[in-house]
Amino acid sequence: MKKNCPPNRLLFKIIFSLSLLWQFTAFAQPFTDSNLPIVIINTDGGQEIPDDPRILGDMKIIYRGEGVQNYMTDQNTPAYLNYNGRIDIEIRGSSSQSLPKKPYGFSTKMADNVTNNNVSLLGMPAENDWILNALAFDPSLIRDYLSYNLSRSMGNYASRTAYCEVVINGDYKGLYILQEKVKADGNRVDVTKITTSQNTLPNLSGGYITKCDKTTGGDPVAWTMPNYNGWEVEFIHELPKPQDVTNQQDNYIHTYFTDFQSSVNSSNITTGYPSMIDIPSFVDFMLSNELASNADGYSLSTYFHKDRNAKLRAGPIWDFNLTYGNDLFIWGFDRSHYDVWQFSDGGNDGAKFWTDLFNNTLFKCYLSRRFNELTQPGQPMNLDTLNTFIDNTVAYISAAAVRENNLWGTVPDIDTEIFTLKYWLNQRINWMTNHLGSFTGCSNIVVPNLVINKINYNPNTSGSFTNSNDQEFIEIKNAGNTTINLNGIYFRGTGFVYQFPANQFLVAGGSVFIASKAAIFTNRYGFAPNGEFTRNMSNSNQDLVLADAFGNVIDHVHYYDSAPWPDADGNGNYLQLTSTALDNNLPSSWIAVSMSTLSADGLQAEMSLQLYPNPAKAMLHVDSGETISAIEVFDMGGRLVVSLLPDSDAVTIDTGMLSNGLYLIKVHSGNKTKTQKFAKQ
Repeated sequence: MKKNCPPNRLLFKIIFSLSLLWQFTAFAQPFTDSNLPIVIINTDGGQEIPDDPRILGDMKIIYRGEGVQNYMTDQNTPAYLNYNGRIDIEIRGSSSQSLPKKPYGFSTKMADNVTNNNVSLLGMPAENDWILNALAFDPSLIRDYLSYNLSRSMGNYASRTAYCEVVINGDYKGLYILQEKVKADGNRVDVTKITTSQNTLPNLSGGYITKCDKTTGGDPVAWTMPNYNGWEVEFIHELPKPQDVTNQQDNYIHTYFTDFQSSVNSSNITTGYPSMIDIPSFVDFMLSNELASNADGYSLSTYFHKDRNAKLRAGPIWDFNLTYGNDLFIWGFDRSHYDVWQFSDGGNDGAKFWTDLFNNTLFKCYLSRRFNELTQPGQPMNLDTLNTFIDNTVAYISAAAVRENNLWGTVPDIDTEIFTLKYWLNQRINWMTNHLGSFTGCSNIVVPNLVINKINYNPNTSGSFTNSNDQEFIEIKNAGNTTINLNGIYFRGTGFVYQFPANQFLVAGGSVFIASKAAIFTNRYGFAPNGEFTRNMSNSNQDLVLADAFGNVIDHVHYYDSAPWPDADGNGNYLQLTSTALDNNLPSSWIAVSMSTLSADGLQAEMSLQLYPNPAKAMLHVDSGETISAIEVFDMGGRLVVSLLPDSDAVTIDTGMLSNGLYLIKVHSGNKTKTQKFAKQ
């Protein structure tokens, strides 16, 4: 019979108490070389590494390169050192601390022992916060490594990983994974770092990193949410840190989660869960946890992140050692079964919204569709793909695994362990396929014919326009034959944030511009953009993924600042698609065009337009010799204040509700557009 997990605090007490019974005496063994990188740590004065506070030391990483043997004697050869510098270090983890082999967290430091030293370790992007994962409770030695690499192959961020062997103060400590710590960073969790002074919207809206977890690290519980088992799931601030979060920030992100829970039973793109969460990230997060049957999933080591003005995203995944049939068997737990849903198995169930999402017909359809996609031949969750990755990983660490078992006795029969894991995966994939249900209701989604048509990712500076980032813009064109309601359409992913407001329409052949700073765009080009995005585009390369409210991809461009892409990198040019009929993910479909050519007159066909009276008071009359299909009025800050679909050649606009000042009116007729200024008095 399956043993269910009690509430988190009780579980921790059990683990802590039983850990006192764990006794194992490790014995030394000679260690001279490895096919893996070798990490050598010497603490100042040979101190034993504590849980807290961190202590200082030196670290060297010996790495001659992929496929080349590394030797302890290389530690004084600079050419073979991937890192040679200062660190501060401590023991990390919760239940894993009870084991003789300890996990560690460390930061790379400058020579002054205070300043963080952002460096690249073993090919990972430069940062200063790192983890040495001790592979606790995992006799296969691969569960975390498999899971993080699988998540990244699905297109999500997960901690980058590198196997290594570790020596501390002259003692060989065995096989570890050097990996990235979860934190806000452009190459990790890519969200804006909110500060204590940002307590009003829009800055108040992000970025945040929130987790469900045990409180054994000393961080206080920010709030709780009930699950369907009758107890509360604890939420903890990760960004901002608990000691830094303001009352306004705590209230904002807490309210966002509770509003999400309230919306979860509705699939309405304006008021339901699609308006609040990035559905693809929640789908992938659930599939990662469910494929692994993660015994800790949803209530422990469960992360969320939200950028400024963005939807809430699930992830990154973390701590996947009690997975793929493995559990804390030594303490009587057996929860990672192939034939259960971990979000509602009566154990470590998460907040109610996980079960509610699964029970939502449309969300479950997307969950099933994505799983079907991921299990196709050559795809990340395909059994053959997984088995090949597992075999390659086991071969890579085979020599180190022998040393690991000789030292700690925790890998008694890795061949049987891997065979069992593969057999379990086969059962799990078959069970999930049979229990996720049909995806026919979301298998042939028709998306609007919108095309990313212009990209200005690194504008030049000149005259009064001194900031490149403030001048960035994107043009999106309706390449279809009908007017499109842009409600719910947004840019997926991280690092670039924009979601169209409700009831904004784009006529056939028409375009919308979104800009980094609407006022600067208006001043430079003489017409207002349709919206203002958050963050900035990369000056080197970036994914731009335009999607509908459910994450269905409408258009996808990954541009680069290098050949064969046209040169639009800080030289006064922007990228222009030569035809909306072409594949805009190919560099040959683009040309570089001078920014000086962009203007309202240059973008629109001739169109007769009369505005009167101008200045206007209570009413503004708009006359054209052609049928007007759409009218938009923007203030000089680029905010949309009026949107109409008149289908007439003469329109009267009620301007009485507008504040006094200058406005831009954009009038559409077929593929023609005209923009003019008017004043309200």
